[in-house]
Amino acid sequence: MHLADVVVGEMSGITFSVPPGEVLALSGASGSGKSRLMRAIADLDAHGGEIRLGDMAQAAMPGHRWRRQVMLVPADSQWWADTVGEHFPAGQPVDWAALGFSADVAQWEVSRLSSGERQRLALLRALAHQPRALLLDEPTANLDAETTARVEQWLLDRIRQGGCPAVWVSHDPAQIKRVATRHLKIRNHRLEAVE
Repeated sequence: MHLADVVVGEMSGITFSVPPGEVLALSGASGSGKSRLMRAIADLDAHGGEIRLGDMAQAAMPGHRWRRQVMLVPADSQWWADTVGEHFPAGQPVDWAALGFSADVAQWEVSRLSSGERQRLALLRALAHQPRALLLDEPTANLDAETTARVEQWLLDRIRQGGCPAVWVSHDPAQIKRVATRHLKIRNHRLEAVE
């Protein structure tokens, strides 16, 4: 995935690449524009500049097609149907147990889910669509330490095995050290490399 001179909101000149299988951590103060940048990469918010995934240019395809390839998992996922299973692609196997669920979770009412269950299921849902790139906006924010470790390892395995570039938003310096190859921080509407 490559961004060249992207302008979104008050941020400008955003240029970086994320090779296949790499996790780029993105951090910054609350309100600095992390989520807005992620939404621009997912083609949900207006922006300038160029965003590419391999030989595919974001501007050359409809937004819904781009988002199937470049999957955003927001911090607060959306659920539009009554049961969990209705949100997953038909016929696609799902490894429910990988994130601590039994197969009957597909029949659960969404209204009964805790925030942590919704977060883990949103990750399973995203990966079930087999995206070519992942945008993870605080994917473990609602999880306890043990579940966070499990989710981190599961995600890293999928990212590496699938050769999927990933941008991972986190406020936790320890998590960033565990999961990321590189770290960029938004400061004063610019991206700075963190060593």
